[in-house]
Amino acid sequence: MKSALVIDDDPIVVKILSHALNEDGWEVFEASSGSMGLQLARKHKPDVVVCDLLMPKVNGYQVCRELRQDESLVPQPRIIVISNSNYASDRDGALASGADDFVLKPVKPVELLRLLNEASGSTVFMRMEQMGGPLTDTRVFSRKIGEGTRVRFWGVRGSIATPGPDTVKYGGNTTCVELRADGQLIILDAGTGIRQLGRRLMSEFRGDPINAHVLISHTHWDHIQGFPFFIPAYDPRNSVTVLGYEGAKMGLQTALMSQMESPYFPISMRAMPSNLNIEEISETEFHIGSIKVRTMFANHPGVCVGYRITTSAGTIVFMPDNEAHARQRMAADGGREQSLEVLEYARKQDEKLVDFIRDADIVIMDSQYDANEYKSHIGWGHSCVDDVVALAVVGNVRKLFLFHHDPDHDDEMIDRMEEWAQELAVIHGAKTEVAAAREGLEVSINFLDEV
Repeated sequence: MKSALVIDDDPIVVKILSHALNEDGWEVFEASSGSMGLQLARKHKPDVVVCDLLMPKVNGYQVCRELRQDESLVPQPRIIVISNSNYASDRDGALASGADDFVLKPVKPVELLRLLNEASGSTVFMRMEQMGGPLTDTRVFSRKIGEGTRVRFWGVRGSIATPGPDTVKYGGNTTCVELRADGQLIILDAGTGIRQLGRRLMSEFRGDPINAHVLISHTHWDHIQGFPFFIPAYDPRNSVTVLGYEGAKMGLQTALMSQMESPYFPISMRAMPSNLNIEEISETEFHIGSIKVRTMFANHPGVCVGYRITTSAGTIVFMPDNEAHARQRMAADGGREQSLEVLEYARKQDEKLVDFIRDADIVIMDSQYDANEYKSHIGWGHSCVDDVVALAVVGNVRKLFLFHHDPDHDDEMIDRMEEWAQELAVIHGAKTEVAAAREGLEVSINFLDEV
């Protein structure tokens, strides 16, 4: 005889479903809590488990995970989660926890019996298709993007968003930079600034398909937290490709999806119906259309990269999080003198960065601290503005933008850091122009001298 276990803290639901199953020839076991359900499942090994999602103490998610991890349950039961929740994120969470089916309450007995006679996965909420789909025709979009090379800052802040009257000039959104070049739209990082960029794109292109490439430097929160609010990713006409390296503890796709899972966010990534494609980079060079992209690992906790992007008009380098090696090594160990071998190694590492940014038209680089602040932030993965200017000068950079502003820096503080950086460039006798990045600033490589 087929057997079923019904788990629900509502006795009326248990009674109705049990009666229907009994009438259909099933042996039925009843549980009024998740913990009782787990005990009965291990004792009787039912063919099917019908389990409520939201119950006190042990909920449906936990029941699914416990059953799927129990090696004594062979074969595994089919798990049907029932719930009054009409949210896709709850459905996705249940399926990710091990459920085979998800059915909305009120559950009609005839629907349950029909479901049991069908293949697993035939639910009220059908399973979503795999992410990705047919390519979108974006030729109109590419023509509108044009051939010129333009950079626009949508988020310039590091660590955490800092809205308020003291950050109006430079902005409080976290990292996001837009690059338009050679018919391509490239978005550098997906901090909170990407929300406004998404709104602008939808308004600008008014239904024409959007083709965007999002380059992620790393998956620290301030560089990805805006992606769930990127409106173009919710429009099936659009194509969004996210590129980045595998993280230290989890892959790029897992990191991006995790921040959109319950209990962190009400909408799962599966609800993004655009042609969404997440690719982990394994090469140090690749192309987006005719644009050449090179990568370099930054000196920052975890896996973090910078991007050197070469367009038909010039070169842009995006290095949002990086700590200069030489100052870090000299300042480490309480300021004790370092061996010549250690200092030489640090110098060579910084030389690699100089080569990476050499002769670039625009360099956007982490310059979070002044020299005094850096002393108490050694090893945090961010640079002192003095070092950033020196590296840009040696690298013959045309325009340096100070970036990743500290959340505790108000507009006046950033003004002072910008002035000091400009003085340093003059002291070095360099032609490098220096400015602090600010939200809304748009720069064209052909008209850099006018910024």
